[in-house]
Amino acid sequence: MKLLPRIDAEGGAEWLARTATLCLIDEARLSPKPGLVDSRGSGAHHDLTLELMERSAHSLTPTFQALAQQSWLRPADVALRQTIGRLGREGEQQMMAATGGVNTHRGAIWALGLLVSAVAMSGGNAPAQAIVATAAKLAQLPDDAAPKLFSKGLRATHRYRVPGAREEAQQGFPHIIKLALPQLQHSRQLGSNEAQARLDALMAIMTSLSDTCVLSRAGLEGLEAMRQGASAVLHAGGVASIAGQQALAELDARMLALNASPGGAADLLAATLFLDRMTTPYLAN
Repeated sequence: MKLLPRIDAEGGAEWLARTATLCLIDEARLSPKPGLVDSRGSGAHHDLTLELMERSAHSLTPTFQALAQQSWLRPADVALRQTIGRLGREGEQQMMAATGGVNTHRGAIWALGLLVSAVAMSGGNAPAQAIVATAAKLAQLPDDAAPKLFSKGLRATHRYRVPGAREEAQQGFPHIIKLALPQLQHSRQLGSNEAQARLDALMAIMTSLSDTCVLSRAGLEGLEAMRQGASAVLHAGGVASIAGQQALAELDARMLALNASPGGAADLLAATLFLDRMTTPYLAN
């Protein structure tokens, strides 16, 4: 476990916030991602750019810092859950102000916000399994002030009867713990460079996730194309292999043709990178 530079609420919260922001930026810049904004362009989006994604990420640093400060060495209870919910909604407003009303990181605020809080609750000293278990406890608690209106993601979960971001967190982020982190570490061990390993981790998430962003844009056809295409990349040897790169290019073309963007998977990749930095010393700043 990577210990924080200063084990106190102020220094630890600042470090956690910077790290969470960096993970959002690292995810946005990672290329080539199928259908997603990256260093090549806007993917399947007409209202997003890399510059906008980075501006959004920086706007969330104060939110992550406030979440960490409020959560430092506190137990999981309803009072903390409601504080986290309020801070997350305030962060969403700051994000929307920074982006001119474009939803860039709503899902990431939920996932990364819970993980930032969970790390802070341990005082910065917990293994990955303990962090996600704490995050799950928080996600399972009620927040009476949460908006009752359905987001696009919630509408998709109800229409297609699939789990969404809420269930992912309540179950302890299984797509991170069981798929993304193991794939990230496996690809590194096989000699992939960091970008290739991170793309493989994204593929691992996409093989299984019921990505509500894809469902909202392209329905079940898009979801199946995402899952099959990501599986093909990994079965071909991952992004480090020529065959894997070809499969990734084919998946990218398919996602663009369907106007599908796996934003839910991207949010979980950013969360994966954050959890990895909490538990992998050589990557920690």
